Amino acid sequence: MRIQPRQQLLETWRAVARSSLTDSGEWLWGGRQERGSISDAEQLLCLMAPATKIETFDLANPDETAEDVADALAAVGDSVELPRRLVEMIGSYLRTYSEEDGTPTFAGGGYFRSADPQREPTGQQRELEVVDSFAMSVQLTLAILGFIRIFRSVVTRDDLRRDVEDVEAMASVRLSAAMIGLLRSFAVNVFDVDSVEGSTLCRTVNQAGQSQRRIVDQLNRELREIQAGLRDLTIAVGEPIDLDNPNRLFECGWSWGVRHDAQPVETTEPVKRQPDGVAQAAPYLYFTVVALDSIQDLFTERTRILGLLNEEQHRLARALQVRWDLTQSYWTRIASFGSGRWPLEDIPWRTTDKLESDYFTLLVTSIMVQALSGQAAADLQLGRVASVLEDLASRARITRRPFAGDPAVQLHAPGVSIPLEGSEDIGGPRLAWLASDFSPQLQKRTLRVAGLLGNAERRAQLLDLSDRIWDHLLSRRHPASQLWDQPNEVYPHLSPDDPQPSWYYTERVVEALVTAAQVVQSPPLRSPQATILAADLLAEAEHLFDQELLIASADAGPAITAVLQAARTTLRRGREILPDRPGTAFVLASEVLRELDKLTAARLSSARMS
Repeated sequence: MRIQPRQQLLETWRAVARSSLTDSGEWLWGGRQERGSISDAEQLLCLMAPATKIETFDLANPDETAEDVADALAAVGDSVELPRRLVEMIGSYLRTYSEEDGTPTFAGGGYFRSADPQREPTGQQRELEVVDSFAMSVQLTLAILGFIRIFRSVVTRDDLRRDVEDVEAMASVRLSAAMIGLLRSFAVNVFDVDSVEGSTLCRTVNQAGQSQRRIVDQLNRELREIQAGLRDLTIAVGEPIDLDNPNRLFECGWSWGVRHDAQPVETTEPVKRQPDGVAQAAPYLYFTVVALDSIQDLFTERTRILGLLNEEQHRLARALQVRWDLTQSYWTRIASFGSGRWPLEDIPWRTTDKLESDYFTLLVTSIMVQALSGQAAADLQLGRVASVLEDLASRARITRRPFAGDPAVQLHAPGVSIPLEGSEDIGGPRLAWLASDFSPQLQKRTLRVAGLLGNAERRAQLLDLSDRIWDHLLSRRHPASQLWDQPNEVYPHLSPDDPQPSWYYTERVVEALVTAAQVVQSPPLRSPQATILAADLLAEAEHLFDQELLIASADAGPAITAVLQAARTTLRRGREILPDRPGTAFVLASEVLRELDKLTAARLSSARMS
């Protein structure tokens, strides 16, 4: 892997610090987008995600902060001052996006676009809450709470301890509110088989040219368990869902915001007001993937070990996990439906509202990768997903040169526009959401699949692909700020973007680099053939070692004694690491065999001379 995630993350931290500090050293919020709950969270996550997901990037304990890590953020403060500054910045964020009564806010703000170029979104529309803000807040508050739990243990000043406790309390409330927002945004869309949605879904999964009636019967059988799970949902449900009619199909996931029919969630958490929603009660692929990625952070080992969730949050998390499992299972079964070519492999993916894009294929791929990560012996399926990722990289003109007027470039700039149905119901034009993060998302999923693959050759191919995607991403950095995104650096016919950093894009690149670091930290692949060969060599070396002990005289010289002692230690080490590192065990056994052969050769030479 040529990416070198540690070096790249440290360089990115230096660039973030340069772009986010005024001449007087004050933290400067905002970049290309106007300030908002999402953009500011993304700016903070550029620092907090590596600091809390990569052990060697920890900033919470000044005594254990690595020298190069402290140096990268020296402009913010030294290793002692840095965590204090982070507490100030986090507190400022949490207070800014809370109402006077303490209700956390999750407005889409400047991220909302108008689907009508002749009209601008109204102020009321910009205040609508959106799943992207809920999801970013889950990731950010979990990072904050983990950071606070460690930093609090080294704080000695009373005033700083009070600040830390205030930040912890505000972060916990925001986490609860974001989880409730995600529960109220979960949607199940039921439609007739003969409707536009039903016909489109049937065409998507029907890769073998079967009759629609047969496809519908197969779908009903395949999705029976998911239907049963959806019927049992009780928290934040809307109107009753008819899932028993065999002439109706469905899809599930997250809408773009709180559903128009969502009920308030009963909770003991002090989240205050739960605003009514206006979003269509139907899933959107983009927001479904965003929600799934954030919910996954609720169940990480770090979250469990540090005890970041209270009892009520555990209840909310369990409700989200049920929806997480059902959604993953639904989309994985749809994407891999049938016994021949997968619907996922029929690029581009078509949604039930008849939108088509390679970006939607990437989103469905993301869900499949999450599902396969928990399965044993998934190499065959992962290999097919890897082929889709390679195809997407080519189709998106990342690993292939674009031609003049190439429509594939629109994936990167301006991106994929997603209409947000229901947003017009409060007055104003229908809103749209612009997704332009194809490249970093492809990088993240490619690295994730590479880390899961057990086939060394296929893994090497994917890591090579990730290097090529990274070369593409490096080329898109702004030459001055060294942050993202400037697609015109790769596609010269595009106009230069705003020189201010896009925290939307930069945060997603940081996510990809964190994933790269996690792949590097994972244990190396264990080849069955290498394990067998290493075990055979160790057995031979151990046998010859025992023979040497039997032959060697009691008054053997210090040189021979030292060789035998070293061989004993090396063999013991080889046995210890054989299950996890057979290649290294093979080398250690070879070293012992070489040293034992030298002793044998010396003894034979001495016998001839005598």
